[in-house]
Amino acid sequence: MEDTKIETENNKKRKGMTLPNKLTLMRIFLIPCMFIVYYIPWLTDHDIFLDVSYSFFICFWIFTIASITDFFDGKIARKYNLVTTFGKFADPLADKMLTFSAMTILLTQQVKAFGIDCHRLVPVWVFAIMLIREFMVSGIRMLASGRGEVIAAKMLGKIKTFVTMVAIGVLFFYGLHEVVMYIGIILIYISCFFTLLSGMDYFMKSRHLIFESV
Repeated sequence: MEDTKIETENNKKRKGMTLPNKLTLMRIFLIPCMFIVYYIPWLTDHDIFLDVSYSFFICFWIFTIASITDFFDGKIARKYNLVTTFGKFADPLADKMLTFSAMTILLTQQVKAFGIDCHRLVPVWVFAIMLIREFMVSGIRMLASGRGEVIAAKMLGKIKTFVTMVAIGVLFFYGLHEVVMYIGIILIYISCFFTLLSGMDYFMKSRHLIFESV
């Protein structure tokens, strides 16, 4: 309660939007840019080099820049005491929007891998597992918030996020070589593993909240 009062007072002293919040909004703005680039026919149908299309090359850089803003906005907010209610809401939301938007684009790409002719760069079942995990964790955090508890980000979740972002970056360049494609797909599977592991960890450590009134 005391921390909330201090945060509110600090917010009142500030004029205008803080730099971390501007970075978060920039990340959200960049998300539709990826889809715009992807759906421009010429960019999708022409390659910048080898089998890497202009659209995937540009999407890679949009995703990379957006991911960098994710790293810096939290650092700046904590270092300079610029944590705001808007930031707490928008920052994790922007992260999920960015990740799942990029995965949606990759999910549309069918390749031949592991002996499967129409293997998707991001398999639908992997996408579904990650999406369900995020819904579950968000629900658990809402329950905890209602009880006045704060569930901090776990190390498994941080590993999952890092591996997922690296996998997405690699998969945007799957056209470089078959080896690059396989590395990206394997990283997505590893990310899925950590998604399941971190989801189970959240569930087990929060089961007292979930089954409180059962």
